[in-house]
Amino acid sequence: MDYVNIPHVVAMVGLPARGKTYIAMKLARYLNWVGLPTKVFNVGDYRRRAIGSYQGHDFFHPRNRDGTNIRNKCALDALQDVCEFLQSGGMVAVYDATNTNRERRELIHHVICQRMGYKLFFIESICNDPSIIETNIMECKVTNPDYTNMEKEDAVKDFLKRIEHYRISYETLDEDEESQYSFMKIFDAGRRVVVHKQEGHIESRIAYYLMNIHITPRSIYLTRHGESLFNQLGRIGGDTDLSHRGRQYANAMAKFISGQNIPNLRVWTSCMKRTIQTAAGISAPQERWKSLNEIDAGICEGLTYEEIQEQYPEEFAARDQNKYSYRYPRGESYEDVVVRLESVIMELERQENVLVVGHQAVLRCVLAYFLDKTGAELPYLRVPLHTLIKLTPQAYGCRVEFFKIPIDCVDTHRSKPLVTRSDEGKEEDMRGASNTVDVIDGVQVNVLEGLVEGLSVNAQNLEEDIGGQQGGAVGGVSLPESARALSAFRRPQY
Repeated sequence: MDYVNIPHVVAMVGLPARGKTYIAMKLARYLNWVGLPTKVFNVGDYRRRAIGSYQGHDFFHPRNRDGTNIRNKCALDALQDVCEFLQSGGMVAVYDATNTNRERRELIHHVICQRMGYKLFFIESICNDPSIIETNIMECKVTNPDYTNMEKEDAVKDFLKRIEHYRISYETLDEDEESQYSFMKIFDAGRRVVVHKQEGHIESRIAYYLMNIHITPRSIYLTRHGESLFNQLGRIGGDTDLSHRGRQYANAMAKFISGQNIPNLRVWTSCMKRTIQTAAGISAPQERWKSLNEIDAGICEGLTYEEIQEQYPEEFAARDQNKYSYRYPRGESYEDVVVRLESVIMELERQENVLVVGHQAVLRCVLAYFLDKTGAELPYLRVPLHTLIKLTPQAYGCRVEFFKIPIDCVDTHRSKPLVTRSDEGKEEDMRGASNTVDVIDGVQVNVLEGLVEGLSVNAQNLEEDIGGQQGGAVGGVSLPESARALSAFRRPQY
């Protein structure tokens, strides 16, 4: 029987410095965001745990028998962890390794498809553009743990020799010789894409997503609308106008954006009056997206939280229990908003510089995508009024900058419930408080007095301050403890 929702393994293919890990981590972030539990298993991390300190490029030469044996065993260890992850509820495992020859790919297919009964999709990254390769080496490779104690120039020379060792046995995926495999080949960071024998909705989503990403330097700006009349009254939803202070923010924000001289800027708003009014003074092409409309609160539209608690106490308590999945009666959940925002994310990945003027719940969902946040964390991300967030995609994450325009406004953030036996279901209600937050999730917010430069922070450090990030390559044991073989792989029962 051909099951539809069978777990998948995505196996990367390609020489070093071709963007495999960049693709793997970006893909995992997207799949987790849309609700498919995904994890990256980087074989290089297993090798570093097994041998400790880096031993130089000769370790990777095909004639180095000891090095080859160690790398093969680490690859098998990672493959075992891949299968254990899928057996424990994972849906997609990304096997991040070079997998540069047919023999290795045949082994992966044997284990994943024939022994375990999972689906397998190869993704090969082919790059012959010297500028892209050089950028990958300088930004990602010479700064990785292998070269911690090596001068940059020496690290580059060593890594280039390492690439040549892999090139000796490199065999690209072949549509004739390996016609039985499902795979995708990405040339020069997306300039050309070939898809072969794609099967099922998961592989379809993966292929479509990867066709839309690019590596052109750009920034994405996010801001909520200026303070609205409903914000002042503590009411949720609706389609009201900006308050006087909201209009002040719109004018100040337009002035700030103009002063940044952002090339080819595009402005996206929802179809609601408060976002359109906020963006009115910005001199750039503008588009309205219904998908960017605020979460639909259904029967609770236009009510205050106090009124919801009084009129619908059971709904109020249910939302506190699982805010991500809770759906307002005749309305939406955060999970629903993520689904309708998928087209927005796809288009954001295609674009260069974009300013999104949106709403609290919607921008929480967008931020969760770029910062790799879980569904449990997403509904509590702080997105204050009168604050601009700048995201600059980098190799394995985003650089984040916060700009606060000092115009008073209410604080609409409601913290995660602190549940106790005597106070179940209640949470801190910040409505109506003065919006004087100087720190967002452990990061200093820069107050713009005129046109003050913001403080850049690394997304990884930001997430550590928040309480840790959901990692990329994990798992594995050191070589002396490893005693795994093909007999360890057993097909799960459906």
